[in-house]
Amino acid sequence: MKNSLLVILAVSMFLGSCSVNKYVPEGQSLYVGSKVNVTPDSVAKPKVKGMDSQLESIVKPPPNKTLFGFPYKVWFYYWIGEPKDEGGLRSWFRNKLGEPPRFATERVADINAANMVSYLDNEGYYRSSVDGKVVPTKKKKRRSAIYEFDAYIMPRYVINEVKYVVGDSSLFNRDLVMAQQKTLLRKGDPVRLDVISSERIRIDQELKGKGYYFFNPDYLIIKVDSTIGRADSTMVPQQVNLYLQVKPETAQTSLKQYFINGIYVNTGTEESLLADTVSVQKGPVRRGINITDPGRLYRKRIFYDAIGFRRGNMYTNTMHQVSLSRLVNLQNFKFVRNRFDLVPRSDSALLDVHYQLAPLKKKSIQTTISASTKSNNLGGSQVDVTWRNRNLFKGAEMLSVNAFFGFDVQIGGNRERDVNVTKIGNEFVRYGARADLSFPRFIIPFVTIRPEKSQVLPKTVASLIYENRVQRNFFTTTSIRGEWSYIWSRNREVEHTLTPISINFIQPSNVNSETLTDIIFNPNTNPLDSKRYLDLLQQKYLIAGTNYNISYRPTKRPFSRNQFAITGGIDYGGNLLSLFAKRPAQDTLPKEFLGVPVFQYVKVDGDLRYYRDISSSIKWANRLLLGAIRPYGNSITMQTPQFKQYFAGGSTGIRAFRARALGPGSIPPDTAQVNLYGYQQFADIRMEINSELRFIFTKIINGAVFVDAGNIWAFGDTLRAGYDKRGLISKNFTKQIAVGGGIGLRLDFSYLVFRLDLATPFRKPWYTTLSDPNTPDDPTKTRNPWVFKEIDFGSKAWRRENLILNIAVGLPF
Repeated sequence: MKNSLLVILAVSMFLGSCSVNKYVPEGQSLYVGSKVNVTPDSVAKPKVKGMDSQLESIVKPPPNKTLFGFPYKVWFYYWIGEPKDEGGLRSWFRNKLGEPPRFATERVADINAANMVSYLDNEGYYRSSVDGKVVPTKKKKRRSAIYEFDAYIMPRYVINEVKYVVGDSSLFNRDLVMAQQKTLLRKGDPVRLDVISSERIRIDQELKGKGYYFFNPDYLIIKVDSTIGRADSTMVPQQVNLYLQVKPETAQTSLKQYFINGIYVNTGTEESLLADTVSVQKGPVRRGINITDPGRLYRKRIFYDAIGFRRGNMYTNTMHQVSLSRLVNLQNFKFVRNRFDLVPRSDSALLDVHYQLAPLKKKSIQTTISASTKSNNLGGSQVDVTWRNRNLFKGAEMLSVNAFFGFDVQIGGNRERDVNVTKIGNEFVRYGARADLSFPRFIIPFVTIRPEKSQVLPKTVASLIYENRVQRNFFTTTSIRGEWSYIWSRNREVEHTLTPISINFIQPSNVNSETLTDIIFNPNTNPLDSKRYLDLLQQKYLIAGTNYNISYRPTKRPFSRNQFAITGGIDYGGNLLSLFAKRPAQDTLPKEFLGVPVFQYVKVDGDLRYYRDISSSIKWANRLLLGAIRPYGNSITMQTPQFKQYFAGGSTGIRAFRARALGPGSIPPDTAQVNLYGYQQFADIRMEINSELRFIFTKIINGAVFVDAGNIWAFGDTLRAGYDKRGLISKNFTKQIAVGGGIGLRLDFSYLVFRLDLATPFRKPWYTTLSDPNTPDDPTKTRNPWVFKEIDFGSKAWRRENLILNIAVGLPF
């Protein structure tokens, strides 16, 4: 049967090939591919590794697609035939399933060879040569051919020296020479056209930052002297000097610094101004800013803050971009149009600045429906309804009110447990509301931000959040939180967030006593787990804290392969309330404020990311996560609230382990515990390292290979933490590191990335300890934590336990 299918396939392809051949004109051949043969210069022997693929990538047009040498798309194109209606169904099928034939010609081969020589010249391989020809394929019955290119590569030229040629010591020439300090052209680097072009753009931007508004990168010319090696026998022959200068025909207006004259802002359209001149309201001129607000929609100060230009200041491209960005980020305008007009005088060096703004609708409502699946066998959905009021107090304030309802249900694993065990919830319902009021300025006495100094307007945000989280058939957690925050940055690389006031009240309620009793008296329940859940269900928390976060995301340097980002923060709370709190009658209990224990703590977090472009289609991404929360003082014996703790595993963590299923430390996963509580492993310390290679296959389809490592641990003693000594941090914590890895598929639709990551454990930290912690050391009860020898893809039981599929939207880091 198998042989018969192969024969039928071969005959079909042969007949299909013949049917294509009858349409190919006599003496022509279908173009089905290309090949590049690279030969280095026999004397200098330059490095040519990978040069063949680079040259092949610039061959145009793309060849006819083939399958085992058969041009199936061309066959479809001819088989469907010429459509009568270009907009009809037949035309659509022909364009989608087929492709018109592309014929191999000597002329196209010569054009591609010339393009390759230009590419080599642009990369510094001067005097190299490329010859192209049409070569018929070996299967003569198929009228097809390829382009074959023979490239002879000469040594690559490198930069010896860069000189700026100026005619005098004028102000412009001095500024031009100063621009050399940050040059992209460095001694020893190869001569590349794209670097030279970027250098011209860089110089243009630097000069615009010094007032040269009408300058243009096309006014710069860079000449290459490749004869210096022959003139000086002490130099390597493949060295060049670069000479940068301004073209002689450049107009003097482009070499002049410009200053700001008048600044004009119009919040309406030109049509509204012409139709009703009476309604035009012009405020007083302040800081040189003339404001025309036909609808009396805005307070004037928002434009004084957003626009950094001032009358008499020098024009800079930085302030140009910053002012536009500020106006756009106010989120009050459909568009922001900007233009500069030269003040009409023959010797003028003054510019008038105009901003034309179109207001957005003041109020809007948005509904979002999302769905998710998690590696802990939960899946669910959430509905968010958000109402926004822009420009609430006519100062570009934004009021946002959000109401949400969501749920998570178990979609995998064993939903029904043993009949002797009460069914409780691995399933959750959450609902609540959030209100945020943001001001595009600091609301704080005696503190102001000078718009001409800060690139981004500061924000003050007041938030109020109410949320209920219901664990089905078990209990409800209610959280009420209020915050007052400041967000600011001096530039786009560094952002600060300070929340001086954050008050959070947390209370468990609606506890199902029958379920709780069944759990506590269940023989499968660990006593420490029982105490941990009793504390969780009985403990109220009142947390008043202050937190500060900083993020540093430096701009990637041109042509650099490296990029990194750092974020960190500190969260400190409980001290202020503890001053007003009273000690209960029993001294061993924590202080209380209004009958609720005050939680004192310090929490520190850090996130370091490093990316390296290995090639145009391969990127190496890395992340290091560190975090710890330590109760102290009044709360030294209190259990840390879960929402302040950390968990391991999941689609953005250690992907070989289910979310909240790993750790703490070397505590093994307990099936009975999972059946009782679901995946609920939290602790006070987190350390995680992630590394992955990302591959670009097509514009949409990407792939990855990744490795993750890390774990969580608890502070304190076993009674406070709720775990035995295996879950506590110790000097041997490195022996409790979990490791996993896998492969990923990503579908990049530009506006979102849909991600599938399949992972498996490489190292299980609980194998480093005994099955029974009360048993003396017994080698027969220990197992090698590295589990490569246990991998068995043929075993259904192994696959169910060790193959973890993570489905998510967005990259993990």
